[in-house]
Amino acid sequence: MQRRSTQGVVFVHACPKALCQHVDWALERVIGAPVSLSWAEQPAQHGAYRAEVAWTGATGTGAKLVAALKAWPMLRFEVTEEPSQGSDGERMMYVPGHGVFRAPMSANGDLMVSEQQLRHLAATSGSGESFRHGLDALLGAAWDDDLEVYRHAGDGAPISWLHQVV
Repeated sequence: MQRRSTQGVVFVHACPKALCQHVDWALERVIGAPVSLSWAEQPAQHGAYRAEVAWTGATGTGAKLVAALKAWPMLRFEVTEEPSQGSDGERMMYVPGHGVFRAPMSANGDLMVSEQQLRHLAATSGSGESFRHGLDALLGAAWDDDLEVYRHAGDGAPISWLHQVV
């Protein structure tokens, strides 16, 4: 049986200096190859550092990367996994106090909400406002709102590539 391959990106938006090497090691364990991220100061949070790395690996690697990183509840990060044959893409975000948000992602990077999710939301929403709040929950608005300032601080940062050993 041939393993399906995909790719994605890990965005570590905010990490205390003392954990940077531990994050490298955690990614290394998942990818199965040496990892040395290029850490830069995160201007959106004093004392925090940021890094981005693109990866290739088997389908499901994105979820494994999230599981490895959420061991440190003070991190802020996102992991994307692009669609591959037979699998939707995903975006997973982690914010302290909110935990992990996970949603399917289209080929152009949009989060996808299913017909059944929308039908349930429409059936259970008592007002337009509760529908809007429910839609925000389905789209991970609380995570996006928190991470947006960190994302802008990293615009233009270089990205390295990690290749999973298969």
